[in-house]
Amino acid sequence: MTHHIISALSPLDGRYHSKLTLVRPLMSEEGFFRCRVQVEITWFIALSDAGMPEFKPLSKEARVEMRGWAKRFSADDALAIKEIEKTTNHDVKAVEYWLKKQCQQSTLNANVRAELSKASEFIHFACTSEDINNTSHALQLSTLRDSVVLSYLDQLIEQLKSMAHRLAALPMLSRTHGQTASPTTVGKEIANVVARLIKARSKIAEVQIMAKMNGAVGNYNAHLIAWPDFDWHAFSKRVIESAANHPDELAFHGLGLHQQNYTIQIEPHDYMAELFDAIARTNTILIDWSRDVWGYVSLGYFKQKLKAGEIGSSTMPHKVNPIDFENAEGNLGLSNALLNHLSAKLPISRWQRDLTDSTVLRNMGVAIGYAVLAYQSLLTGQAKLEVNPEAIANDLDNAWEVLAEPIQTVMRRFGLEGAYEQLKEATRGKVIGPNDLHPLIQTLKIPAAEKERLLKLTPSQYTGLAESLAKAI
Repeated sequence: MTHHIISALSPLDGRYHSKLTLVRPLMSEEGFFRCRVQVEITWFIALSDAGMPEFKPLSKEARVEMRGWAKRFSADDALAIKEIEKTTNHDVKAVEYWLKKQCQQSTLNANVRAELSKASEFIHFACTSEDINNTSHALQLSTLRDSVVLSYLDQLIEQLKSMAHRLAALPMLSRTHGQTASPTTVGKEIANVVARLIKARSKIAEVQIMAKMNGAVGNYNAHLIAWPDFDWHAFSKRVIESAANHPDELAFHGLGLHQQNYTIQIEPHDYMAELFDAIARTNTILIDWSRDVWGYVSLGYFKQKLKAGEIGSSTMPHKVNPIDFENAEGNLGLSNALLNHLSAKLPISRWQRDLTDSTVLRNMGVAIGYAVLAYQSLLTGQAKLEVNPEAIANDLDNAWEVLAEPIQTVMRRFGLEGAYEQLKEATRGKVIGPNDLHPLIQTLKIPAAEKERLLKLTPSQYTGLAESLAKAI
């Protein structure tokens, strides 16, 4: 079969291929190889500056050349590494061999080629495969979080915040347990979601992305036997934590991560669990919101802008379905199922190392890819929403029973006994209107001004601080 997106096993690489162009370069196997190449080069250049007599500092030309391999890394480069892997049956060793081959084939000039070829045995020096893999995963997740996940969440927050402000004063009937309840405003209900998302977003942003480069079981064994009088722990920390970019090519370029000091062969992945849990909690908030919007569309509180040529049902021409929110809910659920498994599984490893984390980690992009797909659906769906003030007002006008709360509360303020019970008797389970409540209010032994205030009160006016709370978000 000819390869085509229509034959993809995963919908992320098939039906939704075009929607994940930001995720694929980062989290695909090609992206993973690119990060591995970056880590190996960063470690190699740092070693040249460490003061080891056998490895002199690399020239500026050699540094620029090697960093260019990572910057210009392409699908063809990844495929070349995969070809080497057919022999090694080991992907990290294939990266090492590919880099050594690059050293021997450097096209800059003969001097750089000779310099890099002579030093090439210091590629992957003292490293275990996991030193390269865990730092590469950290680079992937750091970029994905900052440039994709947080970016989409910021867009969602800003879009919802704008809606909250615009609709801050529009009264709306609440429903608790599916039954009529004290009125709110449309903007305030959206502001509730914004407040939750702001906090959830901060939890994602606060996670420290960790990495380790300390050898086969976390003790710098090979490092120390090769060079006993060197502070390998401080050196590793410098490689991992120094800023990744510097305008001076001779300056050191680190990885911009945080060092994990105590490990077995693998970085313990606790930060990953923390990150995935934080994303999953955010997704849960958005599932809640998706379901609420679905319900409000069903009630007629929101209309959806029509799109020319779009069909809602193959048999019912009138349908305008809330598909964006349904797609978001479904994909957020898929994302959370995978994120929850990643979070529960990854911090567990038998003794100093087993490989169960390796195959699971390859699905990080899938887990977050489904979330990104959902974020896009929500942005699209929210942009298509149009509030329907008539439907909202009609619901309020038919729910005068919600004023039982303010009436009995004012009665209690002035010490009238049995206030709650009286209003319960008058309203519970009944459809009532102003003609049912006003005679009762007239009989109340409360100050005339309070009585007049209650007589003028309508459901649409009984919204408390909803408007100001919505505007303050």
